Amino acid sequence: MKNLYIFTIFFLFNYHTQAQNLYDLNTIQKIEITFTQTNWDYQLDTAYAGSEGYIMAKSVTINGTVFDSVGVKYKGNSTYNANQKKNPFHIELDTYKNQDYQGYTDIKMSNVAKDPTFVREVLSYSILRNYMDAPLSNYANVFVNGSLIGLYASSESISKKFVNNHFYSKDKPFFKCNPIAGAGPGNTAKPNLSYLGADSAAYYAAYELKSDFGWKELISLCNTLSTNTNEIEKILDVDRALWMLAFNNVFVNMDSYSGGFAQNYYLYQDGTGRFNPIVWDLNESFGTFSSTGTINLTTTASKQQLTHLLHLNDAAWPLIQKLLAVPRYKRMYIAHMKTMIQENFSNDTYFTTAQNMQSIVNTAVAADPNKFFTYTQYQSNLTTDIAGGMSNTPGIKTLMDGRATWLLSQTEFTALAPAISNIKTSNTAPALNSNLYITCSASNATDVMLAYRYSNQNAFVKVQMYDDGAHGDGAAGDKVYGAQVKMSGESMEYYFYADNSNAGIFSPLRAEHEFYSLFAVISNIQKGELVINEFMADNGSTQADPSGQYDDWIELYNNTSNTLSLANLYLTDTYTTPLKWKFPDTVTIEPKGYLIIWADDDLNQEGLHTTIKLSASGEKVMLSYADGYVVDSISFGAQTKDISYLRCPNGTGPFKAYSPSFGTENCLTSAANDIELNEMMIYPNPGTGQFYIYNTGGWIKNVKVYNATGNQIVSLHDLNSETVGIDIMSNASGMYFIRINDKITKKIIKQ
Repeated sequence: MKNLYIFTIFFLFNYHTQAQNLYDLNTIQKIEITFTQTNWDYQLDTAYAGSEGYIMAKSVTINGTVFDSVGVKYKGNSTYNANQKKNPFHIELDTYKNQDYQGYTDIKMSNVAKDPTFVREVLSYSILRNYMDAPLSNYANVFVNGSLIGLYASSESISKKFVNNHFYSKDKPFFKCNPIAGAGPGNTAKPNLSYLGADSAAYYAAYELKSDFGWKELISLCNTLSTNTNEIEKILDVDRALWMLAFNNVFVNMDSYSGGFAQNYYLYQDGTGRFNPIVWDLNESFGTFSSTGTINLTTTASKQQLTHLLHLNDAAWPLIQKLLAVPRYKRMYIAHMKTMIQENFSNDTYFTTAQNMQSIVNTAVAADPNKFFTYTQYQSNLTTDIAGGMSNTPGIKTLMDGRATWLLSQTEFTALAPAISNIKTSNTAPALNSNLYITCSASNATDVMLAYRYSNQNAFVKVQMYDDGAHGDGAAGDKVYGAQVKMSGESMEYYFYADNSNAGIFSPLRAEHEFYSLFAVISNIQKGELVINEFMADNGSTQADPSGQYDDWIELYNNTSNTLSLANLYLTDTYTTPLKWKFPDTVTIEPKGYLIIWADDDLNQEGLHTTIKLSASGEKVMLSYADGYVVDSISFGAQTKDISYLRCPNGTGPFKAYSPSFGTENCLTSAANDIELNEMMIYPNPGTGQFYIYNTGGWIKNVKVYNATGNQIVSLHDLNSETVGIDIMSNASGMYFIRINDKITKKIIKQ
């Protein structure tokens, strides 16, 4: 069994590290912006004031990689000011051209205007990622036209790329939960999930729609939260919401849903139909923001003693009021808070991390010409309260050590929670579709629950566990609890929750974000038996899918003499998220056969279509099982339109760019008198229907012509000539493929 969701296989770790260099915490990124406009600051200020979007920069250079024609704008609400030199930046690499850096197109950098320590935002995200999906974050020195503007905190954009990586889709309802006009005392619009009626217009001022649709779904969430909390788990990932609320409260992050403006989070509805909250904008965590909406936290002591039940009875915060009104949810919320305190404050883990972060940026902070606090304040604010800049700022260690002590003294935190131990499965290597028992010992518990699922794209199913002697649990009343489940997938992810009337506990403590894993015994395809044989990441007009669309495609090849089942096999375009798309259990590939997968995210079309798409600028393709076993993988660079990347020789060789051989054998070695690709011409192309093939490198022996759907329409044999004519005058206009000597395929266009 595995205790963590994150795979620890070394090669995956290495690829993950390479893919995330932009957010490598140990390296300060260098971002250089070049404007041709001498009044670039004025133009950015004007665009910000008028909400006009991006100003084109001549170039943006990231760690030495140059991108021309890039969109740049100022961002932020309270941290932006037209009179200051160091404003927050949003860089969009693909505003005008299709370009990215390590797969990232949006780079968002905050100016650290409210944090003398320079660690609040980066440290907060670092802690939060232990408990829920949250952005990566690190530091960048930003230069404009050669001049250093200063050191910034750079945090991963919560974009369609982000939700696709974490929630396995990107086209479902997606909201940024910040008032459109910006939060402030004069704006009454709050994205607090209050139900405002069925008219979507009532929600426009408080939420920013980031997808093509979603208002109906958001309204349904607000209505369910308000009127039918019993059904809330069908439309909201409640555990993720409880983690968010627990984090906001423990770390006094009041510029959040839990604070006065109920903002700074995103909502994305995944394939289960549930909205997932995602925390954003942590620059004022650790007590910098003072307004809770009901209590004004004017002193460090008041922040240390902020009630853990803030907004328990406040209708203006329905996510807190309604969830914590459910006794079990309240106990889960307290359990999550206790886990955060135990893991971060019992041995000063958070403070050691903060000190390490300051050691990384120390020189850059000293050199920052536009920082909002003095270097002395930067050094002292880890432990000492200071006043200045844009707000009064408590010392992080002073605040949090006092807060942890105070919270742990409260009744809900001193209540004796159950203890979960001795976790077992009746079969550690169960057969697929077999029944088994999962058991655990639970002392001081009146109720024990098992939650399980067969894919990380599914919601956990929650079932009661019993101490009755009839569920693989031994003798009745021995405090061993059991439940019977069916191993319906190649893997099972599961966790436990136990409680009594006063307190609850999870096992593992970070559930649902982390969990235990069990793997079924299945006959895995071995390396070399099934390979990624060919793919096209920039299909302009080479091969249409059954719906007539020219989408990316991937060809698999079976190197064996046996039919292979692809059940339990996954396909992905990123090594960091290996289980993006699962093959249907019924899919097989015949001996020495080919299988085409359309990488187009059009799951409702005829044929085999995946949820992934291939990037023409380069990425990865990987076949693997849920236990981390990789059947085949390839990492590739920029691709050429209508040119395949394929194995040569077929099925076993290294990859090379070549003329496509869709569903047929790749690049056969030319023998004497066989055609050579670089010595052959087809003319005229495009043409009206009469085409000529001319070759000086050998004889043309046979020619076959196929239409775009793969049907053969011409077959010529025993030619043995340097020139061959093809007549398709009577055929419809469109794209055709000429196969020469059964070795080379060329595309022609009939006008």
